[in-house]
Amino acid sequence: LARLSRERERERERGMFISKKQKKAIRERKKKKKLAANSAAVKHNIVKNTTYDDHAPPQNGHKEQQQHNDNAVEESGKDNEATGSGPLMNCQVTEAGKRIVRVPYGMDPKETKKFRKDIRREARKLGLDEDTLLFVNEGDEVPVEVTKAENANSRKRKREFPNINQLIKENKVMTEKKAKKEAQQLSESQLSDEIKDQYVAVDCEMVGIGKDGKISALARVSVTDWDGKVLLDTFVKVPSKVTDFRTQWSGVSARHLKSQAAMDVEECRSKVAQLLKGKILVGHALKNDLDALMLTHPKESIRDTARYRPYQRLGGQKWRARKLRDLVKQHCDMDIQQEGESHDSVDDARAAMELFKVSREAWEAELDRKLKKFRSAL
Repeated sequence: LARLSRERERERERGMFISKKQKKAIRERKKKKKLAANSAAVKHNIVKNTTYDDHAPPQNGHKEQQQHNDNAVEESGKDNEATGSGPLMNCQVTEAGKRIVRVPYGMDPKETKKFRKDIRREARKLGLDEDTLLFVNEGDEVPVEVTKAENANSRKRKREFPNINQLIKENKVMTEKKAKKEAQQLSESQLSDEIKDQYVAVDCEMVGIGKDGKISALARVSVTDWDGKVLLDTFVKVPSKVTDFRTQWSGVSARHLKSQAAMDVEECRSKVAQLLKGKILVGHALKNDLDALMLTHPKESIRDTARYRPYQRLGGQKWRARKLRDLVKQHCDMDIQQEGESHDSVDDARAAMELFKVSREAWEAELDRKLKKFRSAL
């Protein structure tokens, strides 16, 4: 170690030895110098349109041309600073709306790629369309008509081929859905009419009353049976002043509530109570519907798809209800409550019933187990 130390001392005295720290500092200086040069070219992006005879490079080689480019960038940068114009603003614009960007001569492929990438990034910042950029080598003529294929900026897009794994996955999902649907149809065909008559679905639409329209009042109610047949669908007269019709969601307007077909609240409640008596009630978020109807129903006779655990999502360490629209799309391949359209209580009631049918056997079996467990505990 002592001998090695003495040798290093002698090399340091001769100026031959360079430590790791010094090497790192030299690399950093070179890197900063290169980054400064690149950023200057990207920042100003104005290179003088210099033409050469027969489009040939200067005779003194690449070094002179590189010096020429550097001088052009520096002069352009001074002009930009003086005028305050941003990059890409002084580029030539063709009749087709293309912006001509001159690529300085003497750049290697890697530098050219970086130059184009920086220009595209700058165009995005300025809100310009990247497809309007046309990169032309300095000294080359600009084509009269520029198509997308001739644009040097257009990237080579890979041909899109179907992914075999994705196709297999989609086929598997479709097969499972088909088998599940066939099993469901077979199970439903074996059900007697007496069992089917036990189920009814209900959905209500509400409007807002009160000062801010935050209090919900019943405005429409729909009741359907197992097969989706409408048992009752009527608008309801609101005894209080409506401050928010919520038309974008409820689909209810003033003319519906003022029509002669609209029922009184008490008459509507009486008819709904008669239809629900002794039935198994199916729906989504039935608490809101029953509160609006001011009715109650036995807990063991309620099938609320918003509270069924397999149809819920876990969020914040708590099971939360999902939207009916998402559930029927996933499990029944049905589209309801489209964006921009108001809700339809008949469609929602039918959708809730179809969603219940998908898991009816498992749902009823689970309730039977809970009932037996409860009875055994007594």
